[in-house]
Formats: sequence, C-alpha cells, structure tokens
Amino acid sequence: MKMKGTNIFVKILEDSDAEGLLRLELRNRDFFQTYTPLRDDAFYTLEGQRERIRKNNKMKDLDQYYLFGIYLAETGELIGNITLSEVLRGPLQSCFIGYYLDKNHNGKGYMTEAVRLAVSYAFNELKLHRIEAGVMPHNTRSMRVLEKAGFHKEGIAKKNVKINGRWEDHQVLAIINETDEHESNIK
Repeated sequence: MKMKGTNIFVKILEDSDAEGLLRLELRNRDFFQTYTPLRDDAFYTLEGQRERIRKNNKMKDLDQYYLFGIYLAETGELIGNITLSEVLRGPLQSCFIGYYLDKNHNGKGYMTEAVRLAVSYAFNELKLHRIEAGVMPHNTRSMRVLEKAGFHKEGIAKKNVKINGRWEDHQVLAIINETDEHESNIK
C-alpha cells in the first residue's frame, strides 16, 4: 500500500527498507537526537533496523502502531518516517502521530504532505476519530507543519516525554475526524 502525494509518497516500512532506514538514522544521528529518546548502539545497526521494522509490523498487525517511510516521489529515496502509534479503540478511537525528516530535506513542504497523507489514512482507512501530537514548545517548525495539516493547539503537557535524557514539556495539538461526528466506529 502506497499513499502518493505531489512530491513524496509514504508506505509501511518492510524488511527491504532496513538499509535505507539505517542510512537515514546514521546520517541524521545528532540531528534526530535533539528530538528523540536516547538510543543504544544496537539501534544503529542493520539488524537493529530490521528488528525495529519487524517489531513495528507485528504491532501493525495488532492495530496498535503504524510505521511509514517517507520517500521522494522522484527518486524513491527514504527521507524520513511517520508513525501512528498508541492506537486506541473502543470509545476513544484515537492515536498519536510522530515523525522526523532528514535534515537536508527540511523546509520543503515534504513533512506537511506526509502528515496530511497519514491523517487521511488514519481517518479513512483506520476510521479513527482523533489524532494527537506532542511537540516541544521551541520546535516551532514542527508545530507549523501540524497547523498547516489542520491540527489545533490544546495546551502544554508538563515534563511528559523523556527526550535526549531530559523530561521535556510538550505542546499538545490534535485534529478531529469531522466526518465521524455521528458514526459509530467502536471495534
């Protein structure tokens, strides 16, 4: 399954994507570390990336977690990823969205395009009602991506995520599936 945008496409990562994912992680290790939890050295190996993909695909099969690669439409190069995680069913019908993009491709609109594709998938295929994101308040570019994709600010979650070894505040943003207001999607 491939979701096509204008400049990028997104698809669920597979074992064959492990080498590209490793290159992305190694090339951006210091850049990503500013925004991610601490990772051990095994994460930065080919087997570490294969295991990551396998584990995430098992969680996809359980309807809990979806890991998509972001690829340039023109070349097919893997330039980032986007996740729909912590999928909740029952009365909540929600998930969290997270993402990152190769530092050399920031500011080109690719992430806004990827977020819109992931939101469309979450609402139209997974039939979710709400998607939430948390962004460190100083990461104004990421907040702008979410706002351009239709998310609205809801408040600050104090020291709720351990990033790079420190508990960080996060601006909470969310988007609601407006077409779902009167439908029942309880699974």
